[in-house]
Parts: sequence; structure tokens; C-alpha cells
Amino acid sequence: MDYQFVKDIEGRVRVQMSMDHEVIGQWFNEEVNADSALLDAVVTGATQVKGTELQWQHVGREYTIALSDDEVMIQANLLAISVDELDEGMSYYDQESLAFCGFEDFFALVDAYRQFSGQ
Repeated sequence: MDYQFVKDIEGRVRVQMSMDHEVIGQWFNEEVNADSALLDAVVTGATQVKGTELQWQHVGREYTIALSDDEVMIQANLLAISVDELDEGMSYYDQESLAFCGFEDFFALVDAYRQFSGQ
């Protein structure tokens, strides 16, 4: 999982992610930039679920993050809308709306984000 941090013209930190992980960058850009306490809540949630069978979830304005024992899932809330009837041979494209990664990789990204943004 490759990533890069940049600051936009207004000084906000923007996260650019590698392919298949774009939604993680969007989660940082949309949800974390709007709520700086969210990262603290996610870290607290991670300590609650690590080594257990519990799960933790936060539903944001645009994206939902879910933590299990060893995996982080981020998905666009639009995916919660069921698409019951698609034409034959058609499928719903969700590659830029859903991503999974391991705990270690995700929390290394969180630490790097905090360091870059000065949090």
C-alpha cells in the first residue's frame, strides 16, 4: 500500500493512495479532515478489538470504517444501497469505493499522517 501526503492550496493535508486503496485516501480527505478527533476514536476502537472477536465501526458522512481483529475495511456509504436488478452480464463497480488492509499497514499510515499534519 503506497501513499503520499500533500498540502492543498488551503493548507489541508491530502492523502493520495495507490490503486486498490484509493478509498482509504478519500476517507482521510473527507472524514478525518472534517473531524480531527476521528483518528483518536479509531485508535481507541482498535485497542478494543485487537486480539478479540469483537468488531468496531464508525459510520461517517461519506464513508464507513470497520475494524476487526486484524483487518481494516473502509467503504463508501453509497455501497449500502442495494442494487437488486442489474442487466444480465453487468456488475456493480466498487473498486474505488471499498478497500481492505491489515492493521499494521493502516496504523503505520495513521502515524505517518499525524506526523505530516503535526497532530
